[in-house]
Order: sequence, then C-alpha cells, then structure tokens
Amino acid sequence: MRINLMVVFILFLNMFINIVPLQAAGKYPSNIYVVKLGDTLPGIATKYETTVEELKVTNGLQSNSLFAGEKLLVPILYEVVAGDTLKDIAIAYNASVDIIKEVNRLSSEQINTGQILKIPPKRLAMQGQYILFTKEEFGEWLFHHQFSRKITLIQEHHTWAPSYKHFYGNNHFNMLKGMETYHVRKKGWKNIAQNITTFPDGKLAVSRPFDMAPEGSIGFKANSTGIAIENVGNFDIGHDVMTKEQKETIVYITALLCLRFGLTPSIDSITYHHWWNYGTQARVLDNSKPFQVKTCPGTGFFGGNTTISAKTYFYPLVIRKMKEISVTHRF
Repeated sequence: MRINLMVVFILFLNMFINIVPLQAAGKYPSNIYVVKLGDTLPGIATKYETTVEELKVTNGLQSNSLFAGEKLLVPILYEVVAGDTLKDIAIAYNASVDIIKEVNRLSSEQINTGQILKIPPKRLAMQGQYILFTKEEFGEWLFHHQFSRKITLIQEHHTWAPSYKHFYGNNHFNMLKGMETYHVRKKGWKNIAQNITTFPDGKLAVSRPFDMAPEGSIGFKANSTGIAIENVGNFDIGHDVMTKEQKETIVYITALLCLRFGLTPSIDSITYHHWWNYGTQARVLDNSKPFQVKTCPGTGFFGGNTTISAKTYFYPLVIRKMKEISVTHRF
C-alpha cells in the first residue's frame, strides 16, 4: 500500500511540476522546447507524452535529425485562469479550438477556472518531405530551425512549366511531386531541385531540405551556399501575370531569408538565374548573349530580369519588408 501511495504521489508531483513553471512565466507561457545536445525525437516525445510523428508534423521536420538550439513546439498542460477562452488559449499556443476540444473531450467551448487542459500544437500541412506554409508560418519555422549548411546566396527562379494553367488552387503537393519526378527521372538529380516553391495563391512549400544544396544549371558556385526559390509560373512578358498574393510571398520570404542568414540585398546575395551562363555556369550578370542564358526568373519578374531591374524594383521591396518584419515580429 505504501508503494502504491508513493507512485500516486510521484505522478501527482510530476503533473504539478509540469504546470506550475508554465504559470509562473505569465498568462500564456511558452510551449517551446529548446533542443539540447544529445536530445533525440523519441526522448522528447516520451517526455511530453506525444509521438515522434506528432513532433515532426507540428514542427515541420523533414527527418529525425535535431540540432542543439532548435525550438520545438510541444504539447503542454495548462491550468485555466479566470477570463480564459479556448480561442485565446489556442492562439497563444499555436493550437486550434477544435484540437483542444478533441484532445480534452470537451463537448463545448465552456471551460472552468482551475481546469487542466492538454494543449497540442497545430499540425502543419505535410506530405512526405514537403511542408506547405503560409508566409507567416514559414517565418516561425525558419527561425525555429538550425541548419548545418552555410547560406550566403538566395536564388530566384520561375518554373516556366508548370505554369499558372497547371495550378488548380489545391494541388500544391501534386505539383511538387510532379516536379520531383521530372528532376529525378529526367535530370538525374537526387531530389527536387529547389529548396522553396511559391504558388499563385501565396502559399509556399519547403521542398528540398535546406541542408541539401540545390541542383540545376545555375552551377555549383551558386548552389553550394545557395537557397533556390522556384516561383510557380511563366513570368516572361506576355505569359503569366503574377498574382498579388504570390508577389507578397516572394518579397516576404526573401526578406525573411535575408534576416535569418544575415544577408544585405545586393547582386551578391540575391541572384537571378538569368545572370549565370547556361554552358560555363559562370556568373555573367547582364553581359551575355541570349543563347547563353535563360530568361529565368522571367522578363516580367518584378520589372525585369536584369541587375538594373533587381536594384530598382526588387531589392527595395525586400529591404522595406526586412525593416517592417524587424519592427513587427519577434521570431
């Protein structure tokens, strides 16, 4: 009997420990776990009474590898205080009202002071290695993760094909899988070529893992420390007219990448595919003949595909967005 009472006491104490420090941090304390050296996904999953699969799908993990300093959203126990609503709690913990109700078997949104709720983070939209984001979700993901590869260059591309006529509003993953199949089977590359893909509706996908250098005709020099962004569409003049939503996402995520990797927008940090010789893979900027370079990211991409166009139309938008994000967000 004494042993059983001791077990009950320990379980009660563990629950108390899980809750009290959270409350001490404020009304809505953080549900972020900072990865330490030696941590594993199974170990963290056990600690927070969840699964490896849940950790991966709520944090956008493309593998089981972890780096010290990464931040993971984890499920927590929360004690309801006066004035709380499920909506407020869901927003504070990157959860959803429906998830909280389901996990805690709540038949309505009514909650009571002192009630203990388990709050699991929202799942991201994932299929295999592909993670589909809003631009704001991508910002959280980008600043929560650590990367082993040095990044000094952001590449801007357009797909040319597939183009807008192939996008139906809900076929993001099918398009990604199609590009992957083409790149692997026809090009002989190891994976889909690009690290990021943007879509006409303003959503984006992390595609090729960031720790894998992109592949393609832009060449090793640009790829070795590069992040490749493929913008779905044919943005040569006379073809697809870029949507407002996609424009905003391209500027926003380029600004995020600059902030995350400490880059100042210039021809040396944000490059267009058009500036690289197709045959020699050397950077030629505007000094080339038409047959030596691709038009990518398009003759109509933010005013054009020349260095002058980038300096005049694209870089100022990125710089302005970097300042805005720095003031309004704390990633």
